[in-house]
Amino acid sequence: MRRLLTSTDSEFIGQLYQYLRQHGIPVSVTEQGQQLELWLHQSSYEAAAKELIQTFKNNPSTSQTTPSKGQTRSSLLSDLLRNTGWLTRVTAGIAVLMFLLLNMAPEAILGSLRISHYYDAYPFAQPWRFLTPVLLHFSLMHLVFNVFWWWYLGGRIERYLGTSWLLALLLFSGVTANVAQYAVSGPNFGGLSGVVYGLLGFCWIYSFGRRTALWLPPGLIVFMIGWLLLGYTGVLWVNIANEAHLAGLLSGCLAGFVVRVLNPTPKQPLY
Repeated sequence: MRRLLTSTDSEFIGQLYQYLRQHGIPVSVTEQGQQLELWLHQSSYEAAAKELIQTFKNNPSTSQTTPSKGQTRSSLLSDLLRNTGWLTRVTAGIAVLMFLLLNMAPEAILGSLRISHYYDAYPFAQPWRFLTPVLLHFSLMHLVFNVFWWWYLGGRIERYLGTSWLLALLLFSGVTANVAQYAVSGPNFGGLSGVVYGLLGFCWIYSFGRRTALWLPPGLIVFMIGWLLLGYTGVLWVNIANEAHLAGLLSGCLAGFVVRVLNPTPKQPLY
């Protein structure tokens, strides 16, 4: 990776970033203190990138050129894929597949993925069941909501810290959330939402008081915690796995504190 330039002008960097991306240059932007840094991901594009940067500086209005619909779709798809890693994609894909299979063979899928067949027997003989409920979703809205946040939060963590850290968070938050929900309500639950709250808590504590690449807007955190608290009021029109949400959030906060102390070297900046 090569740093192309730095600037405190966020509008300039944003327009230049969009201009380079429209021309197929693999770049990203990170923050370093008060500075914004524009990074090139592949050195083979360096000559083209520098030429385009100079063209942009000479005539910033060139960035206003509207891309074709095909270019827009290609850029959007490229962004969605590039801002994730293989674990984010595979987990989302399996969740979608399990949702489709659940609607075709509900008894078989539930029997295979729910945490236990009983209300008072943890599955120590089949330890994978402590995690597999995260793949169960019982409505399209449930699936879309969870997969969206998994893709957004999980993808950021995987890109920034690496697949191993995201896998550890998936296992820790997933198992913690599932065990908490099972202890309170029995085996008939599922979904990635406990993990999503774990990822939220992780990003929150990891970035608390400092501007890292995993920093989240305060409004988003307030909204998600408000939704969690609203679930306990019983006024929502859907069944909510409240204990899974709360346990996931707390486990993610703990993980965020631990990883912040360990301070692993980031893998790469985010888009």
